[in-house]
Amino acid sequence: MWTRTMGKIIAIANQKGGVGKTTTSINLAASFAALEFRTLLIDADPQANSTSGVGMDPATVQTSIYETIINNSDPRLAILKTDIDFLDILPSHIDLVGAEIELINMENREWMMKRSLDKIRNDYDFVIIDCSPSLGIITVNALAAADSIIIPVQCEFFALEGLGKLLNTIKIIQTNLHPELEIEGILLTMYDVRLRLSNQIVEEVKTHFQNLVFDTIIQRNIRLSEAPSFGVPVLLHDASSKGAINHLNLAKEILVKNGMTALHESIKQGLN
Repeated sequence: MWTRTMGKIIAIANQKGGVGKTTTSINLAASFAALEFRTLLIDADPQANSTSGVGMDPATVQTSIYETIINNSDPRLAILKTDIDFLDILPSHIDLVGAEIELINMENREWMMKRSLDKIRNDYDFVIIDCSPSLGIITVNALAAADSIIIPVQCEFFALEGLGKLLNTIKIIQTNLHPELEIEGILLTMYDVRLRLSNQIVEEVKTHFQNLVFDTIIQRNIRLSEAPSFGVPVLLHDASSKGAINHLNLAKEILVKNGMTALHESIKQGLN
């Protein structure tokens, strides 16, 4: 159960690929850091896109999330500082592919990530987990370790496809593993203001899920798409872009939802 005295762990998950999980993870984490909250980004995807997206080369990573889950290594040995103040990363590596198989016969296999993160959660205000596009045991580990989940949903025709399956998985995890897991919100991504379809999807999702849907919508944005190729969050690529502003607004909306705006002001005053 999360309290404001410990870091809040938020998993970004949807088994559907291409909905903006990694983009959301990188840029939400960078936005919290820009607001001067100590933030850890965890790359729990073997593709390691969050790792490269903050300027790290996955091929040179010596210790990763894999060792912390499988070998119970101290996560502090794997955490790397990024070029952004207040933002660290626990990187991924291709070895994580094998973790799915290795975990199968382990006792308490669903709790391996939580066991590791409990050692460091108090070092941070926010921990953001970028999950892989699957509902495998690593994603289950992330959800078991998290206090809440953000579900990115692309503004396209098949937006709701698979969302029911994910929500069912969350219910199963809440029932059998982690009753305190909350849905932080459903995040509409890749919104194109010029397309009538985008507006229809927004209305449909809000009609179905109402208060679960964030007010903030992530718009399609060239700068947002370009940023990963430079190995930086969009805030460093172009702080005035819609992509940067959207993610800052998302971070602020989460702060308001969690009653942390007063904490934000006190942090700012303490640093001035």
